[in-house]
Amino acid sequence: MATASLKMLSAPPHPLGSAISGGDRRTKSAAIVHCQRKLRLDGGIRTSAAINDFIDAWTNEFTSKQELESEEIKEKEQVSPKSVVSIILGGGAGTRLFPLTQKRAKPAVPVGGCHRLIDVPVSNCINSGINKIYILTQFNSQSLNRHISHTYNFGNGLNFGDGFVEVLAATQTPGEYGNRWFQGTADAVRQFIWMFEDFKMKGIENVLILSGDHLYRMDYMDFVQEHKNSNADISVSCVTMDDRRASDFGLVKIDKDKRISRFLEKPKGDDLKRMQVETSILRAIGEENPERNSYIASMGIYLFKTDALLKLLRFEYPTANDFGSEVIPMAAKDYRVQAYIFRDYWEDIGTIKSFFDANLALTDQNPEFCFYDPSKPIFTSPRFLPPTQMEKCKVIDSIISDGCFMSECNVEHSIIGIRSRLELGVELKDTMVMGADYYQTESERAKLLSDGKVPIGVGKNSKIRNAIIDKNARIGKNVVIMNSDNVQEADRPDEGFYIRSGLTVVFKNSVIKDGTSSKIIDVEDKITAGLSALIKKLQDSPTDSADISLKLKEVEEKQKDNPL
Repeated sequence: MATASLKMLSAPPHPLGSAISGGDRRTKSAAIVHCQRKLRLDGGIRTSAAINDFIDAWTNEFTSKQELESEEIKEKEQVSPKSVVSIILGGGAGTRLFPLTQKRAKPAVPVGGCHRLIDVPVSNCINSGINKIYILTQFNSQSLNRHISHTYNFGNGLNFGDGFVEVLAATQTPGEYGNRWFQGTADAVRQFIWMFEDFKMKGIENVLILSGDHLYRMDYMDFVQEHKNSNADISVSCVTMDDRRASDFGLVKIDKDKRISRFLEKPKGDDLKRMQVETSILRAIGEENPERNSYIASMGIYLFKTDALLKLLRFEYPTANDFGSEVIPMAAKDYRVQAYIFRDYWEDIGTIKSFFDANLALTDQNPEFCFYDPSKPIFTSPRFLPPTQMEKCKVIDSIISDGCFMSECNVEHSIIGIRSRLELGVELKDTMVMGADYYQTESERAKLLSDGKVPIGVGKNSKIRNAIIDKNARIGKNVVIMNSDNVQEADRPDEGFYIRSGLTVVFKNSVIKDGTSSKIIDVEDKITAGLSALIKKLQDSPTDSADISLKLKEVEEKQKDNPL
């Protein structure tokens, strides 16, 4: 009897399959129970221990296989880019990038010779297949709006199928808070939350929040796919970071499954140390140097389930203004918030120093980031400029954009932007020239020179080092811009430039007269620079207040006696 029953159990599964077809195959558990009953009752078998053990083993194996298949199906389910909308935040006043943001929004700042910062996230979206893109703007948005309309409209610019790139400018709306500016990233999105009722938002399951002042190339759909596979309500794109820069970013703590347990914005001191991630967790997520890169920093790129975002902004935290410092840290307690580890080049270029370094890094022989990728191009405005004309020039490790005129000049480790003009004898090194918005005719230039005025471009025999020359700047003949005194901060708007982090920034449309030298820094600037350096040094090495006062007086007297 037992032998016959075992033979029946090892037979092909067809008899069992036919027995649980139709209405009995409603759920997996119902099918298993049915099979158990059938096996125990068929042939009069009821209580044999061997048969019961076999049935239990078969049931467990069946359940495990079904669960595994379910997980595999879930992971293989590809997310459609059509289910994602992107919102690019235009940023605030851009004070850290001043004076480049004096007359433009941060995303409109030129980068790499011919692009704008906004081109990076928009191009990443397009290359990822995400073609529903909103850009929220507020400060100095005219230049940004013009660039977007020229580049991403569907008539004269680039065409991306049935998608759109729309500007959502800060505006007054009905309601208690409808007459105020954006108070932060979350508040900006909240003020346009009504747009989710638009017909264009039908079928949108996820909302991708991006920043407009980063340099990187990323396939957002990899991010979205992991977000779906982990069943996250919110996902934060992150990079591993060493302790040298960690305090400049929002930091997260995660577990071995990359679930975020804590989010702290720009921590210092003991708070910074507490945000270090365990070495074992870092190794588990694939970090090659966990001892050095012991922090995980937010990139300021967030992905929300649409329902979760609406609930958080409308009902859970209706007064929270910022995603990084308020919404996400609070949501981590009750929502599933996951980290997505990005392992390619990424740079936040929100300061003058980081902006300058990231741009000049493009001139390296093997740069970490490169605009030249035919499979994932960074789009920009089609300007239809002629090729650059160079006559007896020496160019080393530099990028020369379209439409430039260069005559008997030396350019080393520099970026020359569109429509730039460098006259005979000009020497540039470690410099970014942004170029010009328009050409001046030869007759216009001749008239300006005959009247003793300065045309657009860099005049004869001028020498420039460690500088950023903004658009339409007019630099005369025999000008020297070097900051050889290593002044870190100075404001000289009447003379056409500022100094930020030791870099000379000639601002947009400024005029530097013939023979000007930025080495001439007045006594006040020298004293300010010396005091700033001393205060920083004293902050790094604690001492008592009396000692600080004494040293400050000493340096002040020294600077007055010998200012230059």
